[in-house]
Amino acid sequence: MTDTLVQSAASTDAETWWRQASVYQVYPRSFADADGDGIGDLRGVTSRVPYLASLGIEAVWLSPFYPSALADGGYDVDDYRDVDPRLGTLADFDEMVEALHGAGIRVIVDIVPNHTSDRHEWFQEALASPKGSPARDRYVFRDGTGPSGEQAPADWVSIFGGPAWTAVGDGQWYLHNFAKEQPDLNWANREVRDDFLHTLRFWSDRGVDGFRIDVAHGLAKDLPEGTLPTWAEVLAAPKDGSHILWDRDDVHEIYAEWRTVFEEYTPARTAVAEAWVAADRRARYASAEGLGQAFNFDLLEADFDAQQFRTIIEFNLGLAEQSGSSTTWVFSNHDVVRHATRYALPARDGDEQKQGAAWLLAGGDQAALDRALGLRRARAATLLELALPGSAYLYQGEELGLHEVGDIDDADRQDPAFFRNPGIDVGRDGCRVPIPWTRTGESFGFGEGGSHLPQPAWFADSSVEAEDADPDSTLNLYRKALGLRGQLQTEEHLEWLETGRDDVLAFRRPNGWTSVTVFGDEPYALPAGELLLASAPVADGALSGVGTAWLRS
Repeated sequence: MTDTLVQSAASTDAETWWRQASVYQVYPRSFADADGDGIGDLRGVTSRVPYLASLGIEAVWLSPFYPSALADGGYDVDDYRDVDPRLGTLADFDEMVEALHGAGIRVIVDIVPNHTSDRHEWFQEALASPKGSPARDRYVFRDGTGPSGEQAPADWVSIFGGPAWTAVGDGQWYLHNFAKEQPDLNWANREVRDDFLHTLRFWSDRGVDGFRIDVAHGLAKDLPEGTLPTWAEVLAAPKDGSHILWDRDDVHEIYAEWRTVFEEYTPARTAVAEAWVAADRRARYASAEGLGQAFNFDLLEADFDAQQFRTIIEFNLGLAEQSGSSTTWVFSNHDVVRHATRYALPARDGDEQKQGAAWLLAGGDQAALDRALGLRRARAATLLELALPGSAYLYQGEELGLHEVGDIDDADRQDPAFFRNPGIDVGRDGCRVPIPWTRTGESFGFGEGGSHLPQPAWFADSSVEAEDADPDSTLNLYRKALGLRGQLQTEEHLEWLETGRDDVLAFRRPNGWTSVTVFGDEPYALPAGELLLASAPVADGALSGVGTAWLRS
């Protein structure tokens, strides 16, 4: 017996291209370096447009490229309407957009609205202004406690560890839910809201097709003017839309205003929310009256397990139907251990929340990984992902089957999470190491001036040059899969097929496109149909263990 999940029909017109798009995330500082200073740049991205086009992706999402001190990898923004001089100029940005559009690839840029950098002109003005001034009202300032305000307003802890309040020397303190170099904005301030509307129009006018919204659940806050709650009280507060810091219902008033800006353009600009909220709270971020789409990180957080995957897929397709949006699927990004490595590790124990965290803390030894198994699982999972209704978000280097670089020396690390949480968190540098383009060279073709994070010797065999010539490489698997996906995508329906095994998932799309994934080690006899692609060997009509196959009936 089968059961069917149905969503609104997909459309391929310009207004709804995003519903089932394949989106490739570029972390600009680690993608390609055109000027040889060791840091990737926009001209580097432009130089690799033919490569991006060869993948068959439909859009590129660029992580922040704005002026920044890199206190948090570019997510500490000095100026939202300019390019970091180390990465290029606005003219370079325009040239890059033109090249991507010329290759049929749309452009999504990161917007970081929860906080600015401490070098932003507004924050510098706030520091030079007195308590109660309009300049300070753009941020979240509070009086300290104690006779002279020498103690923090509350005992809150930042996401990166350490205190969430920093003193400015006159008895007041500012809130930073992330690094101290990232002061939180006050979104109750009309000037803040208007300035971001200006920013959205600025980039839309330059041809940007959509926006990825960083920490989308964090903008609206409701901090009492008097005594603030303790950190224990903050952690225990209900997550029902009334939390003082996160996922408040009134954040959607902000996004309703953004939607009016998106609709000023033809086609309307798109947006996807990074909202780390309870699954049943995601739908409002993805509504047509708001941002339109929200990241679904559930598969990213799941083990390589058939029943976990099916439960997550069913649940998120149901949520997408409720919101009228399409769901998103993602396995790797700039914040997590690469999925080839996560899948190469032993099963987590009950205390490990983020898969790979314990391995990183233990030194990130590659010898501790079952690299071949991890890559085989990653290939199978990605092929399953690309067959699902919805958007697929891919992270640079995953098409090469790259593993996490876990054994970076402390002296080379850059992530503030490492410095603020010694012995607890080594940070995210391992997935941000510049990707390898060639087998040889000081930085494996990244650039002539080395790379800002050290690359391991084993990158040579995972380089674009090495994999390009191998028809069975992960790179060529991605190219084939993305090419087929573009031809096969159809209405957003999914029909589960009975497999007779708990470790095998199979589903059919409306045009006869069937995907079969074997999570276990034993081969599985494939159903009748034309074999289109497989991530693992198929012999005598049976898919070997740990693999995905696509067929067409």
